[in-house]
Amino acid sequence: MKSITRPDKTEYFEYYDKYVQIVPQGNLLDHFREVHEQTKKLILSLSEEQLNYRYADGKWCIKEIIIHLADAERVFAYRVLRFARKDTTPLSGFDENLYVPQSKAADRKIADILREFSAVRQATLELLLSLDDEMFKRSGKANDKEISVRALAYILLGHEMHHVNVIKERYLK
Repeated sequence: MKSITRPDKTEYFEYYDKYVQIVPQGNLLDHFREVHEQTKKLILSLSEEQLNYRYADGKWCIKEIIIHLADAERVFAYRVLRFARKDTTPLSGFDENLYVPQSKAADRKIADILREFSAVRQATLELLLSLDDEMFKRSGKANDKEISVRALAYILLGHEMHHVNVIKERYLK
């Protein structure tokens, strides 16, 4: 199994350190699968009321968080693809606060949302599996910041772990 080493802090913008550092040691691709299964298990254990709960005005419900994870993974996986293929075109950022309301996630069934997220995750895994060590070391510019492919991989997983922790701490008390 491919081993993707943890990126150096010089490979990503400081903001993302909270996501990179949360990822446990070990095989990153195995963690991608394990964490996703744990996330699905947690989400499927929740009632519709819990899935639509907002702990404060203006905060996303859990369904919206899961859609946000899928949207962000699509964006970051696209960056992985572009940079791994040596595309040096700077990429813009994205505003998740514009994306989430447009997803209409709160009106959707959780099974549909999880199926979508799982499909996105599988596509991300296939992309990561297709890359070699040289490709993981490549980098590009996104949101006016230089970032490596392997940093993006760690950020993707750490982002999911971060939001699952938020769900446990703020939504399921």
